[in-house]
This record gives sequence, C-alpha cells and structure tokens, in this order.
Amino acid sequence: MNAWRDRLNQFSGKTRFVVSRVFVHLAGEEVAVLLGVLNGAAREAVDTEGDMTALGEGLVEICQSLIQYDTYWQAAANEGNVFWDEGEAGDFVTELFTDSAQRYRSAPALDNSTGTDEPLALPATRHLVVMLTIAFEGEVPELETDLASMSALRAGLKTMVNLHYQEKLRAIQVHFSPARLGDELTTDQVLVGFPELIPL
Repeated sequence: MNAWRDRLNQFSGKTRFVVSRVFVHLAGEEVAVLLGVLNGAAREAVDTEGDMTALGEGLVEICQSLIQYDTYWQAAANEGNVFWDEGEAGDFVTELFTDSAQRYRSAPALDNSTGTDEPLALPATRHLVVMLTIAFEGEVPELETDLASMSALRAGLKTMVNLHYQEKLRAIQVHFSPARLGDELTTDQVLVGFPELIPL
C-alpha cells in the first residue's frame, strides 16, 4: 500500500521528505575525546543561530569523527519515516528533538569557562551515545534501511556527509549523552535510556 502511495505521489509531483534518526553507542577509554568535537559543533550552531550551512559542516565533522572512531562502536539503531507534506515532516523532526533532548545526562558545555569549584582532573566517561536527526528531500536507500551493522552504519554516516554537500538537508539535530566532559554515562544508564540500541 505504501509503495503504491509513493508512486502516486511521485506522479503527482509531490516532494518526498524523509526524517531519519541514527543512534551510535561508543565505549572505551578514548570516547570522551569525541565530546570536544560534539560540543564544538554545538557551540558553532548556537553562535551561528542555527545556520544550515554551519550545522551541515558540524554534521560532517561529527560523522567523519564517528567513522574514525569505528573501533569503539558498540551498538546502533535508527528510525525514520517518509512524508509527502513538509509540515508533517517538520512535526516529526520536533517530536524526535523532544525525545532526544530528554535523554541527556546534562546540558552541553556551550561556554569555555570553568567554575573555580570544579576539580582540575575530570573523570572521563567510557560510554557515549550520539543521536543524529536529519530531514532531507528525495530517496536515499543508505539511510532508509537497518543501520545496525558496521558496514551499513559506516555507509549511512558517509551518506549524511554527501547529503550536506548535495544541499539536500532540510533539518539537522545533534544530541549526545553525556553532554559534557566530567559527566559519566554508565552501562545501566545506556540500557535504560537507549533500549532500541542493537549490538554491532
């Protein structure tokens, strides 16, 4: 039924919108380093007031960093939906934003200042979950499939980079937990907060 409706909408000239959210769980001694990349992209997004070009460049850096750290990948998951109405797609993006934001352990570190009562040596988390939500126009098989395998996830992240350069992205959201250096995400918190994750 959906395939038939897709063809009908295609013939009627309607634009196809896809909203996709990808989860990547990394674990190991070095994953805390990625928090610097993630918080840098978050700061840039705030500084540029959500400029799509800046958001896209941040997404590219995050995807490339995730691929570089693929030896630390533990689990992944993805979900999404197809829309023929831009407003409905936007509503779903908002819904995913709200859900992702509720999974934070803390707020991102958007300023560079540190309080005087903070310790000089911060504990480094061994777990990091990155949530990437994008909306794009068209049909992209690499993101409209199960990404819970190393090869599929790698292809999906590379495709996100390409979508930025092809200027097909209409929305970009990045969430991550824990959100700042010094906060810790435990194994139990990963299991409870991200039940959809599938081991890679």
